[in-house]
Amino acid sequence: MLSKPLPLSQPTTRPDKRLVAESFSNAAATYDSVATLQRQVGEYLLKLLPNPLPTAHQITDLGCGTGYFTRLLQQQYQPQQLQAVDLAQGMLHFAKQQQSADFYIAGDAEQLPLANASQQLIFSSLALQWCDDFAQVLSEAKRVLQPGGLFAFSSLAEGTLHELKHSWRAVDDAVHVNNFRCFSQYQALCNHSGFKIQSLQCLPTVQYYAKLSELTHELKHLGANNLNAGRNNGLTGRKQLQTLIHAYDTFRQAQGLPATWQVVYGVLEKEG
Repeated sequence: MLSKPLPLSQPTTRPDKRLVAESFSNAAATYDSVATLQRQVGEYLLKLLPNPLPTAHQITDLGCGTGYFTRLLQQQYQPQQLQAVDLAQGMLHFAKQQQSADFYIAGDAEQLPLANASQQLIFSSLALQWCDDFAQVLSEAKRVLQPGGLFAFSSLAEGTLHELKHSWRAVDDAVHVNNFRCFSQYQALCNHSGFKIQSLQCLPTVQYYAKLSELTHELKHLGANNLNAGRNNGLTGRKQLQTLIHAYDTFRQAQGLPATWQVVYGVLEKEG
């Protein structure tokens, strides 16, 4: 019997990167004010890394955002050179204002503007879910890492914000919630990448809100609101909004309205 082929290429379901870059650029000034989950995820990813690293002279924060974790990487490892890379110019500008890194580079994780075998650590927290070709992301990370270098990433998997997605189905059939690849694809692609997998896991993280508007406000100010093709760009009417609120309220628990994030954590080593 023929084995099932690995899902090395996925259909184009992620949003247009130009829209992603624009959305996050526009959210640069408000991002940190609502980034509770993002801080929690990035801090957990940092704990998965060895401290100290055997060598950490060259470090890249890929998808650096406002530079919050860039600055933590500087404090923790004190590298000779720290580079902040992001697709969104607005985020890079904000990070530069905070003096987060030595260099600020506009770049795409699928086409890294970095030299071969130039980095000892690539750190990327909650950025790679916007990349359509994760196999290419892994290939690029492997290219620019030195032997023994680490690629540490967190991302989002299918099932993220499933409560919100389910609730919108009570309103219409349009796409209202961002789609993400399933964890089994992350596993297959990492296994096929040539990296040594030190750690790869998917952990559900639940945030609670008193009302739905708190969640939608947070998504908007993060720049992570709906960016998918097929989304409804029109205004949501009062009747539709009430239907959505009622549907979401069926998920209410003692702590409030839950919003579940399926967070993927990976630490991969380039063998040499």
